[in-house]
Amino acid sequence: MKRRDFITLLGGAAAGLPFAARAQQPDRTRLIGILSPGRPELPDPIFNVLNAFVQRLHEIGYTEGQNLTIERHFANGSSDRLRELAAELVRHKPDLVVAFSTTAARPAKQATGTIPIVAVNMADPVADELVASLARPGGNVTGTTFLGPELVAKRLQLLREVIPGLSRVAALWHPNAYSERTMAGVRNEIEVAARTLGLQLQLVPAVSPDDLVNAFAAMSRERAQALIVMPSPMLFAEYRRIVAENGRLPAMGAAREFADLGGLMSYGANQVDLARQAAPYVDKILKGAKPAELPVEQPIKLELVINLKAARELGLTISREFLLLADEVIE
Repeated sequence: MKRRDFITLLGGAAAGLPFAARAQQPDRTRLIGILSPGRPELPDPIFNVLNAFVQRLHEIGYTEGQNLTIERHFANGSSDRLRELAAELVRHKPDLVVAFSTTAARPAKQATGTIPIVAVNMADPVADELVASLARPGGNVTGTTFLGPELVAKRLQLLREVIPGLSRVAALWHPNAYSERTMAGVRNEIEVAARTLGLQLQLVPAVSPDDLVNAFAAMSRERAQALIVMPSPMLFAEYRRIVAENGRLPAMGAAREFADLGGLMSYGANQVDLARQAAPYVDKILKGAKPAELPVEQPIKLELVINLKAARELGLTISREFLLLADEVIE
C-alpha cells in the first residue's frame, strides 16, 4: 500500500470517531489540509505566509512525519480550482483544514460544515458569512482577520500626506476578492474617504492577473498621480508585478510585502504575524476545543512601512515628521 493511501485511510478512519474521542488520542499522527489561493513557490508572498504558519506549528510541538501530516493544495490564482481542491480535501477527511485568506475559507466552508477550519488572514469574516461574530464564531470556522474594509480610508489619507498636491488617485481592486457585502463595504470606504479628502478617485478593476496590463493603461489614460492597491489575495500575490509595471506611480499597498518589493508605502496588519497567531488554534482544536467558541483574533498591531529608496527614485521628499510615524523605514 502506498504511503499516501495509508495516510488517507488513517484520516478516514479517524474522522468516523466523535470529535471528543479523537481529541483524547494525542499520540496518533494528525492529518491537516492546507488550502491556498496562491502558488507553491516563492516569490508568491502567500507561500511565505504559509511557511511561517507551518514553522509556528513546529515550534509548538508538531513535526511532519512524526505526529503531523500536511496535505498542501495550491490553486495558482484560480477560484474554480479552489472549489475543486476544497472538495478534494474534505473527501480525505482531515482532522482540520487550514484556509489561507477568505478566498480559500469560503469554498472550504461550503465543502464542509463539520470539519474544523482555521482561516488565516480573513478580510471581514462576519460580512463574508464565515462566522456569526468575532467573539463567538458559532460554526466550524475561526482564525485571524486583517481588518479588510476598516483600514482603506487610513491608507488613502497616508498617501495624500506624502504626495504634495495630490488630486487624482487610482484604486486597483479585485471585485470578486471577497463576498459582495464585503466588497461593497471596501468600495464605500474608499469612495467616502476620497470625497472627504477632496480627491478624484478612479476605481480600476482587475478580476485576474491577465487584467493588470489594461488596468495600468486605464490609469495612464486618466492621468492618475498615485495608486492605492486594495486588499485581495490575488493582488497580494501580484505585488512584485504591480510594483514593476504600474508606470512609476507612487503607490500604497495593504501589507508590508508591497514596500519590501519596492512599493512606496504599506499600511496594515503583518500577514506573517497573523499566520503565526493562527497556528496555536490548530493545537487547541486538535486537543478538543471547538472553533465555534474560539474568538477570531485581530492584529496585535498595524504597521506603516516606508521605502525611502522608492521615494528617492520617484523624486519624493518625505518629511522627518512623517518618517517618525513609520514602524520601519527601508533605506
